[in-house]
Amino acid sequence: MTAPSERAAPLRLPPQGQHWMATFWVLFGVLALGAMLAACAVYTAPAVISDWQVRGTAQPVADARISEGKCSSKIAIHICDLTLSLRRPAGTVTRRVNYVFAGLHVGDFSAGAMADPARPDLITTDLGLDRLWNRTITLGVIMAALAAAILGALASLVRNRRAAPGTAG
Repeated sequence: MTAPSERAAPLRLPPQGQHWMATFWVLFGVLALGAMLAACAVYTAPAVISDWQVRGTAQPVADARISEGKCSSKIAIHICDLTLSLRRPAGTVTRRVNYVFAGLHVGDFSAGAMADPARPDLITTDLGLDRLWNRTITLGVIMAALAAAILGALASLVRNRRAAPGTAG
């Protein structure tokens, strides 16, 4: 009988003959995660930033309307898309906002339009302002997790490329 260390065959990463396919899927995953990160930065982050700017001075606005609003929940993550409009003497201000926040909630969400009188273009809702810290932390965690996954995938791609037999490096 031989010792267990003598029987073990050396392992190589990535598996021989599948290197190009593994590289393709890693790059595809990086692109998909990058698109999700970009979507967070384009659709969700601006509403969080503007809500921080008006959080202390926003007031309920009678002339404002929520023309479209939809919230969906996936386990403990809630995503709300709203279209807000505010009639002003200079014209109507319309703004689409996207809220992403965490928590356990059963039932419907309610929202009322709010705005800073000095900056009516940053119209928001009491729902968004009430959950501002939650939205900020949720967005930060999601964006950090996506960035970490992207960096981890790229690091593994580089590491596996160097470990592959027959590659110079």
